[in-house]
This record gives sequence, C-alpha cells and structure tokens, in this order.
Amino acid sequence: MSWKNLFDANENQETINRINQLTHETPNLWGKMNVTQMLAHCNVAYELVYTDKYPKPKGLKNS
Repeated sequence: MSWKNLFDANENQETINRINQLTHETPNLWGKMNVTQMLAHCNVAYELVYTDKYPKPKGLKNS
C-alpha cells in the first residue's frame, strides 16, 4: 500500500471513508494496537502540531 497524498481531495476522501469503516472487530493490520489505540496514536501528531496540549520541542541537543 502506498502513502496517500492527503492534500489531494480524492485521496483524502478515500482515507476518511476507510477510517469511517473501522469497527471494534476490524483486525489490526498496523501492529499490536487495537482500533481505538491506533486512532489515539494518530491523533497525537495532529495535537502536537495544531494544539497546545503537549509541550513543543526545544530543539536538538548535542551529546
């Protein structure tokens, strides 16, 4: 499966449709997480960028 370009309207809608079809019975094809855990995991990246829920990184540290 190739990565989708979420800025393309058709590929964006396809991704939304796939998410809307997920249920508690959907087999986990993304590792050990269940559907709820996987969706929560995906939301962390969104929240990191678009909210102030998590502290922003201060930059890279040299060892």
